[in-house]
Amino acid sequence: MKKKKLAGILMSLSLVAGVLAGCNSDSAGSKASEEVLIGANLELTGGVASYGQSIYEGANLALKEINKKGINGKQLKLVKYDNKSEAQEAMNGALKLINQDKVVAIIGSATSTNTLAQVALANKYKTPIITATGTSPEVTVTNGKLNDYVFRTCFIDPFQGTVAANFSTKNLGAKTAAIYIDNSSDYSKGLAASFKESFEKNGGSVVAREAYLQKDTDFRATLTRIKSEKPDFIYIPGYYEEVGLIVKQARESGIDVPIMGADGWDSPKLLEIAGKDALANTFITNHYSSGDPDVKIQSFVEAFQKEYKGKKPDAFAALGYDTAYFLAEAIKNAGEEVTGETIQKALAETKNLQLVSGAFTIDENHNPIKSATILRYEKGEQVFETKVNP
Repeated sequence: MKKKKLAGILMSLSLVAGVLAGCNSDSAGSKASEEVLIGANLELTGGVASYGQSIYEGANLALKEINKKGINGKQLKLVKYDNKSEAQEAMNGALKLINQDKVVAIIGSATSTNTLAQVALANKYKTPIITATGTSPEVTVTNGKLNDYVFRTCFIDPFQGTVAANFSTKNLGAKTAAIYIDNSSDYSKGLAASFKESFEKNGGSVVAREAYLQKDTDFRATLTRIKSEKPDFIYIPGYYEEVGLIVKQARESGIDVPIMGADGWDSPKLLEIAGKDALANTFITNHYSSGDPDVKIQSFVEAFQKEYKGKKPDAFAALGYDTAYFLAEAIKNAGEEVTGETIQKALAETKNLQLVSGAFTIDENHNPIKSATILRYEKGEQVFETKVNP
């Protein structure tokens, strides 16, 4: 009898345990079903860690805001992976996030090279990847073929050339221009080609075209030739190391016309190399400015500084923030069935989405059509000038 009674008790306990286990399983499943996992494959250490960290901070802030209300009753959870600023690690990260973590989409990476390393995986596994700052046209269209599952929130390199041409002709009234390119950089060549095409389309004339190479230090002879052509405007789409010296030597040579570049100028080192006096009357195209008086931008700046103890958000943080909102909007529009395929369709159909870096519509190449910010240097500081549409 004791044995039968004990057996009965054990059976009862077993049944109760089974019921409780079932309840716990349902609860866990319910919780899982309420979460949408998003990957963040970013450069959190390594050579460009500051870029990846800023993108992560912007995206993290956005998700905190989004999750206060949720998306269709769901919470968005960021699963981060440090690709160590290496292309192979970026590929490894994409594989882990897709196959192990089961994310529905990935934010990343900061650089075009590290994003390109993931493109084939995005297409193979039908998992959208959105780069906040990978500006190479090849990211979304490789060898003339659209990468269906790859998008971006930044504008592409050639776009900056178009914006610079429009600004120089329409805002500065330039009729003639000189172009001074870094002949060892595809970035510089692409910007220059786009600038020339748009500048001439606007009725302008390119009166001088000169070139230099990375690590050059003496530009005086070339600048003398440019000066002799008397251009109204000079376009130098290069990186800050050489540009700083070029601008300094141009001013020393008596060239006082407006000089303009692109986001490759955007470094504190530029001021150290050129000096604040030489940078007067110079401009750059960029993705955003924390000094822009737009209410949406200032609200973002305030929220970011509150979240990160007074830290001022740079363009990478703003684009990381926008990328999270871009993805959240697509997840909302995907409806009840949130998959890589439904998100991809919603991303591709995005129109007139209002974000910190501007209102944009995704074009047929998965690039945003949006305005760019023009910054001018004033006493060595970047100051918001205006916004220019393509």
